[in-house]
Amino acid sequence: MQIKLTFHGQSCFQLDDGTNSLLIDPFFTDNPVAKISASAVECTHIAITHGHFDHFADCEAIAKANNATVFAAYEICEYLGEQGHDICEPGNPGGRIEASFGAISFTQAFHSSSYKGRYMGMPCGLMIEFGGAMLYHAGDTSLFSDMELLGQMYQPDIAMFPIGDRFTMGPEMASAAAEMIGAGTSIPMHYNTWPPIEVDVARFAPRDMDVMVMEPGDSVDLTPEDSAE
Repeated sequence: MQIKLTFHGQSCFQLDDGTNSLLIDPFFTDNPVAKISASAVECTHIAITHGHFDHFADCEAIAKANNATVFAAYEICEYLGEQGHDICEPGNPGGRIEASFGAISFTQAFHSSSYKGRYMGMPCGLMIEFGGAMLYHAGDTSLFSDMELLGQMYQPDIAMFPIGDRFTMGPEMASAAAEMIGAGTSIPMHYNTWPPIEVDVARFAPRDMDVMVMEPGDSVDLTPEDSAE
């Protein structure tokens, strides 16, 4: 099965296998680097790492427009239900939820989570089983030692790490995180969207690992061979 991975800027990615389309941390409307509008997005599922606006602001509109199932912390799902979208799969760190594309496991992340002044539950990372591939989306987080355990348990093929500093890890800490997770390919995210998180992406340089720098709007095809490596 061929899988297309698209980067929409900041921490927003999309996985598509022709039947299922999973959108992660949708952020288009106020995203200065996004190449498409929220109204143009088509998806079957949405996954949210936490409630900050640059990960969640477009979730409600896109979910309603696409009748999409949302995977998120309990409090985020509760909020969406109050807004009239109750097609949600709530979870928390340690939990795994099966889906038509595979499964999502919620992992630990060290950050905060709120939206318009409202507490939105614990921030999470995501281990995503999609069409035979295992992908790790770290969400917004600092470096933490249990990343090594996550790498051993889930053995992801591809991993995405925030590198923009200030609100998350910077490039050097993210490089250490990538080495601990041990994915075959690591992708930087959450950087160069605004001046406070501008960094030189070349500083993200985990040792003896492949780094794939994606520009907003870029897509790559993943194959079963990629997943097995």
